[in-house]
Amino acid sequence: MEGLALPEWLQSTGPGWFALFLVALAVNSRAVLKLLLDWKGMRTTCGFVEAAYARLDALPDEAALDQEPAAPVFVQLVPAFYEPGIAATLAALLGSRYPQTRLHVVVATREEEERAPHPLMPATTAELVRRFRDGLPPWQQKMLSVVVAPASPDRKAHQLNWALRPETLGALLGEGHDPARVYVGVSDADSIPDRNVQRWIAGDVLAGGGREAYQGVTLSLANFARLDHRGRVCAIQQSSIFIRVSIARLINEVRRLAWFARLRRRAPRLARVVRPVFDLCFRRSQICLGHNQFVRLDTLRALGGFPTSGATEDSTLGYLLGARGVLIGALPLIELVDLPETTEKMVRQNARWYKGVLDDVPVLRRLWGQAPTAFNLAQLCRHVGNKVVEWPIAALVYPVVGFLGWHLAYRFRADHPVLFALGIAVPTLSLLLTIWVGGIVTQTLIERLAPRFPARVDIARTSLAAKFWGVFRCQTYWLLATRGAWRVLLSLALRGHFEASKTDRVTR
Repeated sequence: MEGLALPEWLQSTGPGWFALFLVALAVNSRAVLKLLLDWKGMRTTCGFVEAAYARLDALPDEAALDQEPAAPVFVQLVPAFYEPGIAATLAALLGSRYPQTRLHVVVATREEEERAPHPLMPATTAELVRRFRDGLPPWQQKMLSVVVAPASPDRKAHQLNWALRPETLGALLGEGHDPARVYVGVSDADSIPDRNVQRWIAGDVLAGGGREAYQGVTLSLANFARLDHRGRVCAIQQSSIFIRVSIARLINEVRRLAWFARLRRRAPRLARVVRPVFDLCFRRSQICLGHNQFVRLDTLRALGGFPTSGATEDSTLGYLLGARGVLIGALPLIELVDLPETTEKMVRQNARWYKGVLDDVPVLRRLWGQAPTAFNLAQLCRHVGNKVVEWPIAALVYPVVGFLGWHLAYRFRADHPVLFALGIAVPTLSLLLTIWVGGIVTQTLIERLAPRFPARVDIARTSLAAKFWGVFRCQTYWLLATRGAWRVLLSLALRGHFEASKTDRVTR
């Protein structure tokens, strides 16, 4: 057996190995902290949502809003390209509990589809919208319009901006409309929004002036019944990102800034001194999801419309709003969307998102160059560290570092018993929390929100197999996201470009 002994350098306890042990301990500790914050974020968002739904009856009703001059007007945009099921989204939007004269739904399709219709669709998306509109009562027909955007490499952002041209808005709102009283909403062509979203925003506006932008809760559960075991696990995990990160961050950002405002009132000199440290260490970038999203028209115009600089206009919009000091309001009402129904489509979706992450780097660099503030620096550094670098390698790094922490801890058990205990405990705790938070708590909290869904979806795990796969395959979605990121990186390395493709919803 002596021939199988490990090399002496691999068993040594020199300063190099000790430094590596400390690095592994730090990385594993960060993983534990991140999982605990995810747990807290989910609980924060779920409590926020449940409290809002309990107060829905206190919102002004349609009759009161129709008579209120200060009630906002909504232009709800639906960018669509090869969307055979768009009628369900339009029916949900037109069924909103908001005065019909103050809600306009605009579907923006693309000229490419008119030139090359999908062979498996009965008609183009624009024609499907027109047929749907023809079947509506006259008062609802006035609420729905369709525009066809000319060909452009900017795709979704171009469709959205085309729908907001002055001539289109003039026809909908009148030439003398006030852009500060108009909110532009965005829904995907597979969205099932809550009927009370506009009422909730109007109530917030009438109660205290409202915010310039809102982002609502989005869950990828609309097609849950059509998914297999792996798809259902991925649907829960993708939905968890939105509640534990996206919305929780918006809620906590408001709280952090409120705390700092109190500090500034009580100790203005101290606040001026610590402001850069506060912005650098405690502020967080705001996240827009591209649907269940609302931005005031004057604010959007000040930004030059929806950003066209990258593969994903929504993340860029969040960064631009944050750089302008616009605090996005968390909107507690739920919207359901589809999850891609095959592994390849999930990988493709994450590849497009990761390409958007890469495209946001020059945007953030430009913002930092124009205004070298601590907040802009923090946005750039966190984006590069957490998304550009960590996203592709996290699925490999964390298991390897966890094992390394266990392995190296035994080398120092005699000389450093406290470090030995930490070295064993922290990776173990990280593994247990991965299963507990990702596989158990996430499912429990999302099930708790199910009675508030805008459509009936049964997400309960009723069989032993569903419970087993849900708990022990909770990392499946992250592995697919990693594949998507590496697909982008390899394409850029080998071909110098990556074409971010749309998720195909024609073929199921």
